[in-house]
This record gives sequence, C-alpha cells and structure tokens, in this order.
Amino acid sequence: MRNRDKLLSEKVVGLKPSGIRKFFDIVTTMEGAISLGVGEPDFDTPWPIREEGIYSLEHGRTFYTSNSGLAELKTEVTKYLQRRFGVSYNPSSEVMITVGGSEGIDLAFRALLNEGDEVIIPQPCYVSYEPCVILADGIPVPLELKEKDLFKLTPEDLEAKITPATKILVLPFPNNPTGSIMTYEELEKIAEVVIRHDLLVLSDEIYTELTYNDRKPASITQIPGMKERTILINGFSKAYAMTGWRLGYACAPAEIMKQMIKIHQFAIMCAPTTSQYAAIAALRDGDQAVAEMRESYNQRRRFVLKRLEEIGIPCFEPEGAFYLFPNISRFGMDSETFCTELLKSQKVAVVPGNAFGDCGEGFVRISYAYSLKQLKEALRRIENYVRELDGKEASPAGEALKPLKAGAGSPDQRSGAEKERG
Repeated sequence: MRNRDKLLSEKVVGLKPSGIRKFFDIVTTMEGAISLGVGEPDFDTPWPIREEGIYSLEHGRTFYTSNSGLAELKTEVTKYLQRRFGVSYNPSSEVMITVGGSEGIDLAFRALLNEGDEVIIPQPCYVSYEPCVILADGIPVPLELKEKDLFKLTPEDLEAKITPATKILVLPFPNNPTGSIMTYEELEKIAEVVIRHDLLVLSDEIYTELTYNDRKPASITQIPGMKERTILINGFSKAYAMTGWRLGYACAPAEIMKQMIKIHQFAIMCAPTTSQYAAIAALRDGDQAVAEMRESYNQRRRFVLKRLEEIGIPCFEPEGAFYLFPNISRFGMDSETFCTELLKSQKVAVVPGNAFGDCGEGFVRISYAYSLKQLKEALRRIENYVRELDGKEASPAGEALKPLKAGAGSPDQRSGAEKERG
C-alpha cells in the first residue's frame, strides 16, 4: 500500500472542518442543553408542500428527471423571479435545479475558475464559499465586512481588493451570520465597480424572503448590465422550511449554465424527483406560509435584540435571515472561549464568530430560528453567564427545558406555516 501520508488529497486535508458543527455535535450529547447554533427553521414544511410530495410518491413519480430539473419547476422559478424582482430568465437554458443551494455554489466555482483565479469573499460569511473556491483551484480573497458599516459591502472596500487576477465577487446577502442586507441603492454602487472591472458575481440569495422592517428584497440581477454577469443561487430550505428536501436552483447566462449542468450531470444526475414536485407547490402556493413564518421570525428577532440590550451585549440590528451577531469583545476573551465556557456553565450553544472568517473574532452567532419558549430560557441562561463574568448574582433558575423538536403535525390542523411550539 502507498505511504498513508500520500493516500489523501493534500487540498482536501488542508481544508478546515466547519466551526458550526463542532458545537452542535457537543450539544447532542449534553442533557438539558439548548442549541441556538444551527440555521434551520423550527417549522414543519407547510402542509400543501408536503402533500404535493406525498401525492407524487403515491402516483409513482419516482424516476429521474432531466439533468437540469423538471421543466415545470424551472418555469415556476422564472415566474417567481419575474414577480419578485422583475427579472426574466429562459427556463430551458438559464435555470437548473440543484441539490440545495450549496451544490449550486460548488458548480458555479468549478465551471468558472481556472488555477490562480481570485474570488473576493466578503466575510463574515457562510462557511462553504472558501472551501469550494479552493477545491476549484481558485484563490479565495477575504474582504472584511465591518460592524461600523452594518456589515455591508462598500464599493471602496471592494475596489481595494481587486487585482488583475480577480474573476468573481461573492455577494452573500442577506448575510449568514450577521443578518445584514444590501438595498437596491447599495447594490447599484457595487455594480458600478463590478462592471468597470469586468467581474462576475455569485449572488447567494437563499435568505432573500427573510427581510424585515418592511425592507423590499433586492437582487443585483435587477440592475442593468448585471444579469448577464451574475450567477444567482437560491433554494427552498430557509424560506419554505424545506431543509431536509435538499433542493435549490441556480440561474445564469446560458453559456455558463451549460457548463454547470455538465458537472451536475456527471456528479449528481438530477435533484430528487419528489422534492422537485413539492417545490412546484411551494412556488405556486407558498407565499402566505412564507409571510407567516417571516412574521414569527421577526417577533423572535425583536425579542432577542431587546434581551441582548438588557443583558449588556451590544448587537447591531440585523434586517435579514434569522441570525444575530452580537459583539462579545468587552468580556476580554476570544469567541471560541466565550462559546465553550457558556456551554459548560449554562448549557447554551452559540457559534464563535471566527467560524465565519477570521474577522468574525470578537462576535458570536445566535440563531433565532427556535421557539420563543426556547429563546426565553436560553437568554435567561446567557444573562446568568454574563452576570457570572461581571461578578453579579445570577437570576433564579427557570423551568427545566429540554431542546424542543418541531412535531410533524396533522394535515387538518396545519395549513401554511406551523404555529410555534410552546
């Protein structure tokens, strides 16, 4: 056998494991622990969507679809983008259905990058961009998003990172982990820089339906001159509470899409057929369910923001996704230590900010995609931890609470978004 040190790909061995899963794995073995670490809706998939998936199984729709996905679903994707953003795509040549939005990200980088091409990645951000760039032989170039700018990308910071080797800009908005968004007017300024330097854009819009304060979702594809240089990534996991269905989509110029489908064809074949039929129902009939879930997230967002302020942990107000990114630097410890000690002391898991890039140091990510009952108890425990650090008396213990799991519900009780548990 070969030398064991030579068995594995050096490129893969060099990748860092996800900093999110580390704390999640610990929580699963800790009795009475509460996790605010995973970005997964606590709602069941709305019943009309599940019903369509069940119907497809009962009627034997269990065969491969075309590589790019069901024609009917691709058409619904284009209708959604037209009504939401006023942007038109050709469903037969500019749209493909993927195994989650993550596959679309991977396909885009592999289809576009040659060795040495640089990709600007605003951070803090979703953990997959940098590894996918590396696996595609590109060079990730982190760009620090600053709290003073509300973690938005500025044209000045973008301009400063561009080199002759720059090929792609990642636009991770609404942002995971910060919850920051970009308005249409702010995207216009970014588009000017992108066009001037002839760059491509990968726009990850998986949280686009989850925006608050009456903000209208914006996509850089709306801006003249940008649709033809943008790969738009979206999916069904977050807005429609369909994480386990593993379904997303990508939209891009036909010449780029052709190469993305080629990779997908050899590596995946097609996205799950049952999930595709369910997604048709989501796009046709899911708007009300999304609106109800969004309102519930907004209620939780406001509650957690208020409690953090009361506890004495500063946090800017996020306007998208379902995360907060509070600043814990005043406690004089790094993010990893803060999260580890919080878990030991109070059995509450949040994610260190540096899991989303080095510039996330001094922050932690809190997901509020959990019931208000869980959030109230978790924030009480966090307050106790802060009181310990500040040398103050802890508040009385609340009712013992084990992590809650969203139930399946019954069809006649649920129509659209599920009611909160507890």
